[in-house]
This record gives sequence, C-alpha cells and structure tokens, in this order.
Amino acid sequence: MKSRTRARSIALQVLYEVDIANHLPGDVLKLRLEDFPLSDDLSEFTRKIVFGVLPLSSNLDLLISKYAPDWPLDQIAAIDRNILRIALWEFAVFHETPIKVAINEAVELAKLYGSDSAPRFVNGVLGALADHQHEIKQILQKA
Repeated sequence: MKSRTRARSIALQVLYEVDIANHLPGDVLKLRLEDFPLSDDLSEFTRKIVFGVLPLSSNLDLLISKYAPDWPLDQIAAIDRNILRIALWEFAVFHETPIKVAINEAVELAKLYGSDSAPRFVNGVLGALADHQHEIKQILQKA
C-alpha cells in the first residue's frame, strides 16, 4: 500500500470508529498511530483528514445527498459514507489533492474496506459530486 493511501486508511479507520462508536477522535487517532506508525508528515496528513472531515461531516453529508440523490445517505454503509467524506473533503476543501487522485484513492479504500460493489458505488457517487465541484467548493467555503 502506498504511504499516502496508508495514511488515508488510518484516517478512515478513525472516522469510522468515531462515526459508529462515538469515541473521541484524538484518542482513536493516537491509538491507530501507535499501532501503525507513520512518518511525521504522513501522521500530519492523517490528522488533517480526520480533523478536517469531522467538523464538516454534516455539511459533507448534505452535499452528498444533494448532488447524489440516487443514493440516500441513510442507506449508505458507514464505511462507504466515510470514504466519500474523505474524498469530498480532499478535493473540495483541502485543495492539495487533485480530484482524480481523490477519487482513485477513495476507490482503493473501497476495495480494501467495502463490499464487492463498494468501489463502483464510490466511483459513481464521487463522479456525480465532481460534476458539481465548483458549486460544492463555494458552499463549503461558506460553512
């Protein structure tokens, strides 16, 4: 697994646990980084994802619902929802990850952690969101 993919994987694990078990994100992140040590720059990248996505989760969810209405959010598996949040945050807020890279990385995470149909699903939803990336960026800048 590529190093940045590994960092995203750890961020996904943290976000999933926080989403499902409502554990404190700082504690979960610390434990994950103890179990799976990363270089300082990758640890920082992981932190940016976790603490970038968490405060915007409800906004990200609303955007997923708005621009990908064929997939009701309450019917999306928690792991897939968090993969979508990470990718959307990366290309709409973080601005350091090209949209194609964010989508490809999300599909890779879906292959690792999701169901057999998850990669195709994630790719489809993110494709729909990418079509509206400029509107999404404007909405998230106001949030």
